[in-house]
Amino acid sequence: MSIYLIIALILFAIIFIARIANKWGLPLVIVSLFAGMLFGSDVLKVVNFDNYELAKEVANYALVFVLFIGGFGTKKERLKLVFGPAMVLATVGVIMTAAITVLMLAYVLKFDLQQSILISCIIASTDAAAVFSILRSRSLDPNLSSLVEIESATNDPMAIILTTVAVSLAAAHAASGLEQPLNLILYLLWQTVGGVGIGLLIGWGMVYISRFIAVLDKGYYYIYIISIIIISYGVADAAKASGILSAFFAGFILGNSNIPYKSSSTNLLDALSTIGNVVIFVLLGLLVSPSDFNWKVVKDGVLLFLILAFVARPITVAACTFFAKYSVKENVFISWSGLRGAVPIVLATYPAAAHIEGAKDIFNIVFFAVLLSLVIQGGTITRVADKLKLTFKARPRPKQVMELVNVNTEMELVEIEVDPDIYEGEAELSMFRLPAGTTITMVNRNDNIIAPTGTTMIKPGDILYVLVKAKEIGKAMNSILCHFRSDKSSMPEHPDWDDIELWR
Repeated sequence: MSIYLIIALILFAIIFIARIANKWGLPLVIVSLFAGMLFGSDVLKVVNFDNYELAKEVANYALVFVLFIGGFGTKKERLKLVFGPAMVLATVGVIMTAAITVLMLAYVLKFDLQQSILISCIIASTDAAAVFSILRSRSLDPNLSSLVEIESATNDPMAIILTTVAVSLAAAHAASGLEQPLNLILYLLWQTVGGVGIGLLIGWGMVYISRFIAVLDKGYYYIYIISIIIISYGVADAAKASGILSAFFAGFILGNSNIPYKSSSTNLLDALSTIGNVVIFVLLGLLVSPSDFNWKVVKDGVLLFLILAFVARPITVAACTFFAKYSVKENVFISWSGLRGAVPIVLATYPAAAHIEGAKDIFNIVFFAVLLSLVIQGGTITRVADKLKLTFKARPRPKQVMELVNVNTEMELVEIEVDPDIYEGEAELSMFRLPAGTTITMVNRNDNIIAPTGTTMIKPGDILYVLVKAKEIGKAMNSILCHFRSDKSSMPEHPDWDDIELWR
């Protein structure tokens, strides 16, 4: 069968699986994983794929796009609030998770020690692709979700180091001298500091270049954005630093800067993020053979998931956030949000690539545990957050942004809807105390356009077209919507309207 037809069938399968499972709210990453398994060597037997090295390289490459986009959408105010505890979780937390898991597997459940060490190092990190895909589609506490997102974006270097050392020891040979403790520490420091530093430098440099090329058509600008993603990873990788961290922080700088075509670039990046997640999880789904899930693999996978979800992760979170003074319910949420996904599965290919005995069993056990994490934790995050009162109905967002692309203007034309499901009552337009220079240009009411005056009454269901500075969109929304009565049970008591800024 033609490769083009196979790809088309897989994509259609994703759509149909998502439609059938829509009532369960399965995340895209789970649907893509199931689609890959469906077309793999066991079920429909359309694709016989067992190239672990290729899967590792392609998944890593797609992950770069996911992480850059994650950085692009992270606000600097949130990063400042959660950077400390996130970095502790991303370093000390990964080591603690691996150590606790080793103890539980080897000394409580009597697993083989070498296998316990390999499995524990491989699955110790949370996964950025899964976390960004799932958490950013939910209306969750922004600071807590940002903590988990940033942790997942920065804990890969530690997991890779632990896995590399474990595989090297298991294969009974050294790996580039990394077995020396001092070398390990220096390598980790350079991976982290070098990755962050290179990403920041590239981000700042690209902001200035982006303004220089703003006179070009936006199609060229899209090419420019993609080139930044690749450059941010490539430079860091060439310098032996973390390309994943570099991509995240390059995206972070651009997402928090005033660059041309920012809104339309956001739409492009959202599409690339979706495609990246699909590529990663379809590929990993193709790699697994469900027929290998014998009773031992299923039992061990379930035990591994239970240890991670209910022992290792909660203890690690409690220890690493002790001085951050999170409440008990917030710690529960952070613990339950520690999703495993693509990175642990990719790392599970390392033993197979090194021809270690029992590598296939290790891969299958890790895969099954990750699958349980995605389905059980990923599918219940909203319900857990509801129980803990950490979620709320999504705040109204600007439905459309019509960019006024000019390097000398900060103005944008946005649509603001007075959501009838949230607000009631009416207000005269003259009552709105809008930011200086802001203008309501027209009102769409039931598909009829109204040219507003000071006496125009604004009602729920109206869509207002507002010309406003990009940095003041949140204030403009607050100035308009605060004049309406809202359903307090579905909205946060004090909405952070200034946090809107187009959700870039």
